[in-house]
Amino acid sequence: MTVKLIRQLGAGAGVTLPEVRVIGEDPVLPSVFPLGTMAAASAGALAAAVAAYAARAGQGGEGGPGGGPHTHGDLGAPDVTIDVRHAAVAFQSERHFRADGKAMDVWAALSGDYRASDGWIRLHCNFDHHRDAAVRALGLPPGSGRQDVGRACAGRRAVEIEEAVIREGGCAAAMRSRAEWLAHPQARALAGLPPVGVFRLSGGDGRASGTGRGETRGETRGETRSETRGGADSGENRRGDGHARAGQMLGGPGGGLPAVAERPLGGVRVLDLTRVIAGPVAARALAAYGADVLRVGAAHLPEVPGLVVETAFGKRSCHIDLRSEADKLRELVRQADVVIQAYRPGALRARGFGPDDLAVLRPGIVCVDISAYGTSGPWASRRGFDSLVQMACGIAYENGDGLRPSPLPAQALDHGTGYLAAFGAVAALLRRAAEGGSWRVEVSLARTAAWLDDLGRIDGAGVRQPRVEDLLATMDSPFGTLTYVTPPGAIDGRRPHWTSPPPRQGEHPAAWAPPS
Repeated sequence: MTVKLIRQLGAGAGVTLPEVRVIGEDPVLPSVFPLGTMAAASAGALAAAVAAYAARAGQGGEGGPGGGPHTHGDLGAPDVTIDVRHAAVAFQSERHFRADGKAMDVWAALSGDYRASDGWIRLHCNFDHHRDAAVRALGLPPGSGRQDVGRACAGRRAVEIEEAVIREGGCAAAMRSRAEWLAHPQARALAGLPPVGVFRLSGGDGRASGTGRGETRGETRGETRSETRGGADSGENRRGDGHARAGQMLGGPGGGLPAVAERPLGGVRVLDLTRVIAGPVAARALAAYGADVLRVGAAHLPEVPGLVVETAFGKRSCHIDLRSEADKLRELVRQADVVIQAYRPGALRARGFGPDDLAVLRPGIVCVDISAYGTSGPWASRRGFDSLVQMACGIAYENGDGLRPSPLPAQALDHGTGYLAAFGAVAALLRRAAEGGSWRVEVSLARTAAWLDDLGRIDGAGVRQPRVEDLLATMDSPFGTLTYVTPPGAIDGRRPHWTSPPPRQGEHPAAWAPPS
């Protein structure tokens, strides 16, 4: 099943992926949903796409790190592997993270599930302004505690509370059954969309500058035309079925990758404009394969203290205040390959940083948009987080008896969406290399929830948590000795890894690191 899912993801993104060898099977985590399969498919698709990108770099383009050609040996398929247990544990990475032996608590005091008069409502109060919005919506005074919130919720309908909190600018979701969600207008807006949308942008002249190592500078030029889903004209690096083709990997199975694939995304510059889990996980996954990731935050924006460290391995960190320093971000975009953003749909466009704007600033850019509920439909602008989407989409209902919320044993929608976003970014880089043009990738927590729902159910509710000791590593950092889950996957025996610890927020200048 996992292999089939990976093939489907590749086909949906318009790329042909090498075969992936899957190790292990569900059930791995205690859930009726096949979370191990979901994790292995999303992380395995990323590994396969990276292997394809490495193959392209090894066969031509700019050659190795020094720019010279590689010595070509016998051509053969790469040995891409994904371990189901490892992928599933990676989906729980924040639960296993330790700083000097101490775990982190990511939930604020008022965050949680509350019984309403007709069901259940979840409030997300990890940011102070979201907490204040929830308290206002419930008609409570500032400083109200959990018992006060519980009493206020008990006398009101769940959907009524949900809408009141949203009107106040907060984050909430009533628990819905699967049937209730499927009948909802937002679910219908998502129906028929792929888990990973890869679209060609019409803005810009479509020239790929080749900052990514797998491209020839200035030799790929797309056409300015309206957006299309997938599909490619025939050409030297394309197949007749409309899929970008990476070619075969250098060296037979077990024969080792070319030097360029030691860090296969080396030279790819990624701007990370995200917070919390899904977006940061996407950028962190790309960093594990060698991408140069610069995380852009701002001193005035709130963060979840533990998560901003746990998701920052392999990245650099700078601060830019878009209210007064937008030109700094524009300059970074001009030299980027990938921009990952998870602000609400339209928020960055309003500041001149929508996908079309980025394509003009940097023709050949790959724009990755991550949202809670998608970019169309009545909830397109709604704030949301993993735990809320689980409630709204019927996941928390289906995972238990329906009488009270039963959340998944991992922030699986966050992590799954993060890995799918990273996969989409690499798929778009492959499309850019083969066809030219600028590209947009769209993923959402709600669409990932639908993907998970479509995988069916398993008899896994009673299984024990998997062993994790052999999947952990330690690294010294400014925050002490960190214990973390290593990234899953392998290409010809080489595993993704991070070469630097999480930085302090804003530690680096708003500039790309010089080439190594």
